[in-house]
Amino acid sequence: MKLTRLFEDFFTSEKTGGLTLIFCTVLSLILANSIFQAPYLHLWHTDLAGNSIEYWINDALMAIFFLLIGLELEREVYIGELSDIKNASLPIVAAVGGMLVPAAIYLLFNFGTTTQSGAGIPMATDIAFAVGILSILGSRVPASLKVFLTALAVIDDLGAILIIAIFYTGSLNLVNLGIAFAIFGGLIVLNRFKIHNLIPYLIGGVVMWYFMLHSGIHATITGVLLAFTIPFAGGSETSPSTRLLHFLHKPVAFIILPLFALANTGIVLGSGWQSSLGDASSLGIFAGLIIGKPLGIFLFSFIGVGLGFCALPSDLKWKNILGAGFLAGIGFTMSIFITMLAFDKATLINNSKLAVLVASLIAGAIGFFWLKAGLKQRG
Repeated sequence: MKLTRLFEDFFTSEKTGGLTLIFCTVLSLILANSIFQAPYLHLWHTDLAGNSIEYWINDALMAIFFLLIGLELEREVYIGELSDIKNASLPIVAAVGGMLVPAAIYLLFNFGTTTQSGAGIPMATDIAFAVGILSILGSRVPASLKVFLTALAVIDDLGAILIIAIFYTGSLNLVNLGIAFAIFGGLIVLNRFKIHNLIPYLIGGVVMWYFMLHSGIHATITGVLLAFTIPFAGGSETSPSTRLLHFLHKPVAFIILPLFALANTGIVLGSGWQSSLGDASSLGIFAGLIIGKPLGIFLFSFIGVGLGFCALPSDLKWKNILGAGFLAGIGFTMSIFITMLAFDKATLINNSKLAVLVASLIAGAIGFFWLKAGLKQRG
């Protein structure tokens, strides 16, 4: 299976970004549990224009991350792996299973409790980490497996975005929401009139973000909405969408996501921190990411192929799908993001972040060694 240059560029950037995220996460954990703990944690709560630095990272910079996700999704839908329903059907079916089963397993531990709102936490997949781990296996990885995991992760992110918009929205301010969508409609009109200058779209996006921020819906959703207003124009190298996509890759991979990791993984490991991993929420996250993700992805894929809804690529085996399912259990960025929306108690957020990190590490390690053993003959 031949990979397009755009896909290769995307895969390479996510590989490097994943390794950068690993470094920043380890660094953050070390600093948060060292003699620099107080100044390091205080840094992220330093006031900047009336809000903390952490706030600007999570509510403003992450909107740019979601803009990149939206642009990647737009490309995949129009000319990429999701443009052909035959190619798209397997990762779509797998992604649905990879969201529903982890959520159901989490609810087994938490239904009817104050932590049931965390059901969205194990539903997410971190593209950069998952693809970064897969890339370590090198040339032995079949092209179809790269495409499957990447498309699965992109669809997974779309699902996480919808979950945030539907289930993690506070009380709505209909006036601000109406203004935000009016701006969205205006940008769509610009698109229809074939206005290819990026400036009005970016200015409109900032204004839309402001009103979305004060509407009750999480402002990062603005990034995805903005992405689908920017002219795609066939996806040529000179199209506004492609130019912005290329421009954003490096800032997102090497500035925004590392800052997110540094600001949100400064977890203080107090005495007896291991006991928190036995809480209902932590157990739900563990079971959801480590068991639910691979089980849901494998089971739904197997049923989909069996019923004729989709087909397994000729260069893939079912054990490869299971291995990719474990890699999809690396929740990290999106799981931590949803954790902060789902809970409001600092201790619960801290414990859940720790559970996400440990579960992602275990799922990623299992996926890596499983695929390394199964793909050995291709080395």
